[in-house]
Amino acid sequence: MSYLPRILDLSSLVQERSLFLFGPRQTGKSSYLRHQLTEIPKKIYNLLDQSLLQRLHTNPSHIRQEIEAENIRDALVVIDEVQKCIPLLNEIHLMIEERGLRFLMTGSSARTLRKAGVNLLGGRARHRSFHPLLYIELRDTAVGYDLKRAMNHGLLPFHYLSTDPQEDLRAYVGRYLTEEIAAEGMARNIPTFSRFLQVAATANAQLINYSSLASDAQVARQTVQHYFDILKETFLGFELEPFSRTVKRKSIVTSKFYFFDPGIVRMLREIPIISENSKDFGDFFEHILFLELQAYIDYRAPGKRLQYWRSKSGFEVDFIFDQQIAIEVKASKKIQSSDMKGLKALREEDLMTRYIIVCQEPTLRLVDGIYIYPWQRFLDELWSGSFQFTNSLS
Repeated sequence: MSYLPRILDLSSLVQERSLFLFGPRQTGKSSYLRHQLTEIPKKIYNLLDQSLLQRLHTNPSHIRQEIEAENIRDALVVIDEVQKCIPLLNEIHLMIEERGLRFLMTGSSARTLRKAGVNLLGGRARHRSFHPLLYIELRDTAVGYDLKRAMNHGLLPFHYLSTDPQEDLRAYVGRYLTEEIAAEGMARNIPTFSRFLQVAATANAQLINYSSLASDAQVARQTVQHYFDILKETFLGFELEPFSRTVKRKSIVTSKFYFFDPGIVRMLREIPIISENSKDFGDFFEHILFLELQAYIDYRAPGKRLQYWRSKSGFEVDFIFDQQIAIEVKASKKIQSSDMKGLKALREEDLMTRYIIVCQEPTLRLVDGIYIYPWQRFLDELWSGSFQFTNSLS
């Protein structure tokens, strides 16, 4: 499989200090380190290597002893799957202080790190998330970005390029989402967790109703909450919090949840191939736009917030970017006045600077102060850095 360059710039980040790079398995973290990192690491340690992992559990100072023997200083060291050996963090901390080393540490789970005190490196290491493939990463490649392919294959590199995505998605769901998470001790009952995943996928992009999901999954409400925490801490999903600053119309304060990849959702829900005529097309279209916005924040605008708004009377806007830009997503090829109801209701609060509908119309329009954007142009402008849209249609 040929390598697809990624948009995240890690090289400039690790020139200054150490970095935790978190993301689900198969998003391409290891491939990025091999193909795109400009600084050649002095040492690379992969903790999926069971013999190395066993040595480190027996003697966490093993890596430090190797580095001291070679008198390595002021250099970059890579450690893959760092969460598999928590005591190693103390050694990393020591090497940063004593030898001026910078560490690039990848991981597919922050759960064990947080519990064990990842803040031991507080201030000495930045954090970044790594996402599946994005529109901007595929747009100009030979493969190209295909919306329906993204929905059906998903956007994990191996799956997007696969000639048999059904089998690959099934294997990912079976081996990783259930067995490996259980092996990490995060969900001990594999059949129960597997059943929860299927139920959670049916509620993708919906309000989280723990009681209803618990009933459907046949587990306690507290278990469902615990399982959602696992999904978030293993970067398999995102909680989208509500925007609640409205006064004229009281807002709902329940969060939504989105899985990290549309292909995984399709497989968990056992949905056949999605086409534009499918009843699920609109939901998956919204899901993909959410993932692009979330990746943009993680890569380009750390600290910014993504929320949604829904009034108790039923008005809704899909996304609120940094409490300034209201974004509604519609899969329609022709926007009607009824599609603008949520944006117009929110506009009465006079809180936003822009109101946008992202859809499948072919050209950009401005209707009653609301920008109607073709989804490709919206993503082009998002990733080009012109997200603060002007009042011009030029």
